[in-house]
Amino acid sequence: MSFLYLKRVRVRSQPGNYRPVSLTSVVGKLFEGLLRDHIQNYVVENGIMSSNQHGFMKDRSCQTNIIAFYDEVSKKLDSGDAVDIIYLDFAKAFDTVPHKRLLSKLRSIGLSEVVCTWIENWLQDRVQRVVVNGTFSTWSKVLSGVPQGSVLGPLLFNLFINDLGEGIMSKIWAAKWQMRFNVDKCKVMHLGCKNMQAPYTLNGTALGKSIMEKDLGVLVDNKLGCSKQCQAAAARANKVLSCIKRGIDSREEGVILPLYRALVRPHLEYAVQFWSPVLKRDIIELERVQRRATKLVKGMESLSYEERLAKLGLFTLE
Repeated sequence: MSFLYLKRVRVRSQPGNYRPVSLTSVVGKLFEGLLRDHIQNYVVENGIMSSNQHGFMKDRSCQTNIIAFYDEVSKKLDSGDAVDIIYLDFAKAFDTVPHKRLLSKLRSIGLSEVVCTWIENWLQDRVQRVVVNGTFSTWSKVLSGVPQGSVLGPLLFNLFINDLGEGIMSKIWAAKWQMRFNVDKCKVMHLGCKNMQAPYTLNGTALGKSIMEKDLGVLVDNKLGCSKQCQAAAARANKVLSCIKRGIDSREEGVILPLYRALVRPHLEYAVQFWSPVLKRDIIELERVQRRATKLVKGMESLSYEERLAKLGLFTLE
């Protein structure tokens, strides 16, 4: 069974803004998990997975990805080189993976025919329809894509794009493997004092220039500054804190502190190893959120900030 969800900050009336998420059976998920572990062990033992892969990988995350990438960018800039970052976006990446090409890749890495045949049967003969206000569309066959919401889907997608980084000619890779770029979302950001700001095109369309992009949840500008990210993180954290203040009557430490740690502080610390603030005003911006949160706790109103931190077992964000 699948249901559609609307991507955030999108127009509800546009069908392209919806994404299908599959709800598979419990027994099916258990078997998918066993097969995923088997395939994962195989690709790790044989060194098949690219070292550039961070998504859906054990001991890796968006944070390790962004740190590894911008560490290389910083080294180039420190050496006086100019750097052009091109942000590419595949249109409906999970939904457009061609089944036959995916299976050919799985066979090419040496997976057994039994495993490949099982995956082929698992992908084939899927059908879907849409229900709007009680009106049903006709059933349509699903001819491409790995099911979003499945256990096995993320690993299959990783294996499909595993060779993407082997060459810079991404357009050729996309054409060969039938993946389309969403050109409107593809941008170029020029970094470095001596950058000539060369123009780039994709499929005959000039790529737009950007001075700031949201990369894996972190705002990055062409100076690699962190002020905008600090402001955004503080704004998100304050929004959640306001919801807690309005929606929770209790001010007991046992209620407020766990909510702060679970729902607010993660916004202030996500990928902070990369964008850790150095300017005093940015540090104050983040610290102000925690000052406000600690004052919500009953009995803490008259204490100094340092005393509140000590009693609550928290530390500063500096």
